[in-house]
Amino acid sequence: MKAVIATVAAVAALAAAGSAAAQDWRLPANYGAVTLYSGFTPDPFTVNVTSGGPIDASASVSSSCRGWISNAPDFELTYSAGSLPLAISVNSASDTTLVINGPDGLWYCDDDGGDGLNPSLRWDSPPSGTYDIWVGSYQRANYSATLSISELYSY
Repeated sequence: MKAVIATVAAVAALAAAGSAAAQDWRLPANYGAVTLYSGFTPDPFTVNVTSGGPIDASASVSSSCRGWISNAPDFELTYSAGSLPLAISVNSASDTTLVINGPDGLWYCDDDGGDGLNPSLRWDSPPSGTYDIWVGSYQRANYSATLSISELYSY
């Protein structure tokens, strides 16, 4: 698995410009929610999702974002940070993307920062709070995918 992933600071600087008028983090997440505390087990926490949606992330979130996403988040993570890093990744046989509205109100995006065509974002010092997560598809299609949340692994 690829150990090098997009640094969140660089991604945040690129993605923070968008207003994300089409994404509504207040809607219930399509695939549920979880509250995790630093040191959680099992690690990684995973959830099966279907990627994609009718909204072009580059137009609705930021020109630096990629993929087609839904209006509602796909998953909502409420996280209580400790001393460990936090990595949010997607694994799919198809080309997926990742869009996250972080607890700091900034938008974070990644296309291929994980293994192969999979996205991955990592915070070395993650803030506590709610992470609204959209799993997108690079093409306007829907794909089976697994969302992974980890303090130990970057995918």
